Amino acid sequence: MADLADDFASLRIKRVVRETGDAVSLVLDIPEDCAPRFRYQAGQFLTLRVQVAGDQHRRCYSMSSSPHNGDDLQITVKRDGGGLVSNWLNDTATAGDHIEAAPPEGRFVLSAADRDIVAFAGGSGITPIHSLIGAALAGTSRRIRLFYANRSRDSVIFADSLGALAKSHPDRLAVRHHLDDVDGVVQPEAIASFIADAGDAEYYICGPGPFMDAVESAVMQTGTPRTRIHLERFQVAAVSAADAAASVTEEVTIELDRRKTTVEYRSGNTLLQTARIAGLRAPSSCETGSCGTCMARIVEGSAHMINNDALDDDEVADGWVLTCQSMPTSRTVRVVYE
Repeated sequence: MADLADDFASLRIKRVVRETGDAVSLVLDIPEDCAPRFRYQAGQFLTLRVQVAGDQHRRCYSMSSSPHNGDDLQITVKRDGGGLVSNWLNDTATAGDHIEAAPPEGRFVLSAADRDIVAFAGGSGITPIHSLIGAALAGTSRRIRLFYANRSRDSVIFADSLGALAKSHPDRLAVRHHLDDVDGVVQPEAIASFIADAGDAEYYICGPGPFMDAVESAVMQTGTPRTRIHLERFQVAAVSAADAAASVTEEVTIELDRRKTTVEYRSGNTLLQTARIAGLRAPSSCETGSCGTCMARIVEGSAHMINNDALDDDEVADGWVLTCQSMPTSRTVRVVYE
């Protein structure tokens, strides 16, 4: 049943699928009364709320299933060196367990345009890409090419599924695997070669930060409009020493739920962190600058966004920011959640 206070629901883990030695998929059973709220678009994610060693944590995981093929909702989680929750799920998740999840969110979804798709995935970045590929093959006539980079063959998630999809759609899906232990680290030349004849395509990019940056740079150099480049980041951008040191902010005023709260600013905190310190339940989800859940408008003062993969230029010009990524840069700042 859903927790009406914050919209989380308790979902039963139907199956645990070991994808690789360091990645599992959790197939989730959605209660009938929650089904309307858990309808999703390919490429979206769930926010999980879990207790690990007595502490509560929230983490976002992309769906790897596609809503077009009738399969159960599934997320895929890869073990991470510093990933407390990801590692806990890999080690302990068992069929029959229950896990709390908020309804699907995210903007990393198929565009309405009927353009061909060029996708780049690195490691676990294949998770939302796999969902998008399934949806595009089932619901459109778009052609897709995928560049999928991994450390080694043993770390390739969905190798069998991708192979089967390519075999059943030979004229629409082409997959190129890049293995670092064979081919070396992905170089800009390999990216440029892969997109050389892509034409008027839409680009979907997900993976480690440096990999994504290299792909985005190569695609931008082709003159592709930014509106056709879709990014999904799994890692929170670090606050640089320059961002923290440059702040001259003394106080922040936050308007949320028709209440106005003014608090002293603590250097180095984002606007979202400042709201939490003030005891406010400001909306948030991915906290990587990708989903747009935490967006608010700055009506007085200014702020610098560390990362922005959710707002377009017009929204930024109108004063909208992603509070999870925004460092205030003026003496006072007033931000309004609308």
